[in-house]
Amino acid sequence: MKQARLVLVRHGQSVYNKENLFTGWTDVALSPQGEKEAQDVGRLLKKNGIYPDICFTSWLKRAIHTAQIALRELEWEHIDSLRSYKLNERHYGAWQGQNKSKVLQEYGEQQFLAVRRGYDVPPPPLDENDSRVVWRDAKYATFERALLPISESLKDTKKRVVEYFQETIQKELKKDKTVFVSAHGNSLRALVMHLEQISEEDVVKLEIPTGEIIVYTFTTEIQIDKKEILLG
Repeated sequence: MKQARLVLVRHGQSVYNKENLFTGWTDVALSPQGEKEAQDVGRLLKKNGIYPDICFTSWLKRAIHTAQIALRELEWEHIDSLRSYKLNERHYGAWQGQNKSKVLQEYGEQQFLAVRRGYDVPPPPLDENDSRVVWRDAKYATFERALLPISESLKDTKKRVVEYFQETIQKELKKDKTVFVSAHGNSLRALVMHLEQISEEDVVKLEIPTGEIIVYTFTTEIQIDKKEILLG
């Protein structure tokens, strides 16, 4: 009997990942290694006989391109791909574009880890006059400013990701579809936290590497039946 499956993929390495910079909502491209990781995703899906019925991505091109490259490698480019800003990476506020090692040195290990791995501690917000604020990006021009973050904790990110999952993605799973989601380290941490009911304390230890594939198989009640990590 066919079962619902959720395939979660963190985008391949971006140019900011390669340079050890905080990325957040900054819309940067995949690095050459990231493109290869995306190809590997497609090869692994093919090897395991996983052919999605529908695809979801964020509005950020590193996630979009990862999905496109993977589906091209899978020779499965015809499926619908839906995008939402609610799957975007966590907004890293004033840390966006900053070198992680320098931020660690400036703020100290305790504050750095509280923000980077903790649940409810946001990074310092962007000044509203900063050129990096989201509402200066044409993609978000029609949004009310109140909807656009200038900094987010994992808790903030989880709220919008889980909302989108419950309103949109879960509907496809209830039809016993195989759903492919290409997103980001923290938006996927937030979703995994929700799916596996991971505590605020334990989520500190959860990390999802670039290019990793997590496959959940669900019962008819959308309860997790099985979890797999696909490895090359």
